[in-house]
Amino acid sequence: MTDSSTNLSWDLVLDLSETEDGPLYQRLTRSLRSAVRTGRLPGGSALPPSRVLAGELGVSRATVTEAYGQLAAEGYLTARSGSVTRVRPGLVWQPGQQPQPDPNPRPWRIDLGPGIADLNAFPRVSWAEAMRRAITGLPVGELAAAYPSGHPRARRAIAGYLRRARDADADETRTFLVPSASSGMGGLARALARAGRTEIAVEDPSWPNLRRICAEHGLTPRPVPVDADGLRVDRLAALPDVRAVLITPAHQFPTGVALSPARRAALLAWCRDVDGLIIEDDYDASFRYDRAQVAALQAMAPDRVVLLGSVSKTLSPALGLGWMLVPPLWCDPVSAELGGPSTVDSVAFADLIETGRYDQQLRRLRLTYRRRRDRLAARLAADLPGLPVSGLRAGLHLVLGLPPRTDVPALINRAAEVGLHLVDHDRYRASDRPKDPPALVIGYGNLRDAQVDQAVRLLAELIS
Repeated sequence: MTDSSTNLSWDLVLDLSETEDGPLYQRLTRSLRSAVRTGRLPGGSALPPSRVLAGELGVSRATVTEAYGQLAAEGYLTARSGSVTRVRPGLVWQPGQQPQPDPNPRPWRIDLGPGIADLNAFPRVSWAEAMRRAITGLPVGELAAAYPSGHPRARRAIAGYLRRARDADADETRTFLVPSASSGMGGLARALARAGRTEIAVEDPSWPNLRRICAEHGLTPRPVPVDADGLRVDRLAALPDVRAVLITPAHQFPTGVALSPARRAALLAWCRDVDGLIIEDDYDASFRYDRAQVAALQAMAPDRVVLLGSVSKTLSPALGLGWMLVPPLWCDPVSAELGGPSTVDSVAFADLIETGRYDQQLRRLRLTYRRRRDRLAARLAADLPGLPVSGLRAGLHLVLGLPPRTDVPALINRAAEVGLHLVDHDRYRASDRPKDPPALVIGYGNLRDAQVDQAVRLLAELIS
């Protein structure tokens, strides 16, 4: 066996059989993941360039780059600008093992990737004080107690917050705490699979990690297109085995549209007709800058909608704290599949809510993100006139349209060479439908205000 610097794994048999479920890039992702898990792709193995593998398999280059990107996000692969894509060095697969993220991610000069909050805005002093009060205030017995559904005080506080801030139909008996929205989705997918559900409708395009979690826990994702009014609810009728849908109605990712009132009503009608379940991913609904927040869809049908959220966009993903508001008939099946987060962290978060510090944090963030988005949009209009910017004035990202026939993967590679992280809109496609016009998803959550002008200037130079 050669060492990792010369270990090339280019002669690998990959099964992309059309009998497998899912679009082509998902089948390629599963095949590559399986090759790593079985040891056919050992740690350190170099994979073919995306253009080479695409030619060998007879698929588009975007299919390969999507598969490589997904496996890099899951921790199976590492990728560096100017170097080959490799199986993460030192990865030796053991049954039941889950890969860890790359411990040395690329130190981007400017990161325009979506999905990251302003980590510099984390309220360190308030959180430290809340942690101190939680630790000193917890009875000794509760330091050893297990709360699979979350500490009662935290469940009460979060239910109250959801009633007040999201107009949700919430009480503590139906509010379950989870380590993250992803872990909550995993538990919910297992509960649905145990109840005999086999498929789940997902938005196309959408965030890939939750789709992957559904697939790994027994639910086959069925992509449904999104337009200017949100999910094409009328397309659900063509999916007779689908009785659950995963959706981001307040601010669709990545298109940035909101589910229209007519579509909301149609989705709820469909759900009742098929005795279905709606999973409402409330990932960044706290941030709307042009008007008041849209109320949670859950409030319109608390017996049919699961509201899923976390503090990853409002505080930090490092806290490992999320929640699920579950319909009564699903409480027992779902709670049996869950494990609660840290008791101390949960009580500290309850303290932030009860003292009003969490609301203060959200108000500060809304002002920060609104100013940053407005500045970013103004610079894009000045330096890249004629390129469309879309998406609601909300959330932590916008969509920048590119000139026709732009080679987006090549643009992203050129940007990486100067330390600028860009993400292709096509990365979030959930099917092999025809490509959308070329576009980038521009995240500004963790972009420092002083970097806005520099980021747009670099981007303009790369596009010109």
